[in-house]
Amino acid sequence: MSRIKKILLYGFLIAVLLTCLYPIIWMIMMSFKTTNEVFTNPFGLPKGIYIQNYVEAVSRYNISRYFLNSLVVTSVTTFLVCAFSSMFAFAIARMKWKLQGLAYIYVIIGMFIPVQIVLLPLSQIFSQLNLNNTLLSLIIPYTAFGLPMGCVVFYAYFRGLQPEIEESAALDGANICTIFFKIVLPLIKPAFAMVSIYTVITAWNEFTMALVLITKEELKTLPLGLIAFQGKFATNYGAMGASLTIASVPTIVLYLLFSRQFENAISTSAAVKG
Repeated sequence: MSRIKKILLYGFLIAVLLTCLYPIIWMIMMSFKTTNEVFTNPFGLPKGIYIQNYVEAVSRYNISRYFLNSLVVTSVTTFLVCAFSSMFAFAIARMKWKLQGLAYIYVIIGMFIPVQIVLLPLSQIFSQLNLNNTLLSLIIPYTAFGLPMGCVVFYAYFRGLQPEIEESAALDGANICTIFFKIVLPLIKPAFAMVSIYTVITAWNEFTMALVLITKEELKTLPLGLIAFQGKFATNYGAMGASLTIASVPTIVLYLLFSRQFENAISTSAAVKG
């Protein structure tokens, strides 16, 4: 590659990097500004470090409670999606049973169902089961909507594994549970990383279902809690920026920790599909 092409390539990559990073940098800068400074100096550096925004976000707007609710919902949802989708994908990819293909298609169809269609039925069902205004009313649909994507990723990964290892274990007397939990699972860590990151980001930022199914203040998640910063006549943009920064930290840290596994899972899935 010639020097001019390298310069153009690196220049383009740096421009893409800055484009992706700027919204995060702007959000962090806004979190240290007063509301007046947000309007008078929207794109510049803050004149000082205004920590009061973070104090108000935690004490006045109860952001810590919303953060805890989102953490519980997201953690349980991610665990259930990874557990159920990995076991289902293993059964589809490695076992032979009646209606196997139909079951896989039935689950994958869930990827094409808009959330808005199921809001009213979900609300009625949860009302009859006395599950309205509980965190469980969010965990169940979040898990259901996360399963199709998880099944696709795990299925592609299982199809890329050589079956000889499992066959050797079966010849040594290992049952299906031993093969799955002790032999197969350690080999698909990148797939778990990819499904976990996708599920965490989706559940952590979900707003529509939470708005319909949760009305109690103490059960609201972070996306719902951020509405409190918008008043009828005024909006506390500084505290909103602080809350957005706090809400963004877990997903950013998660991606930084598992980015390599995430990339490996994408490349493996693409290779299997190809």
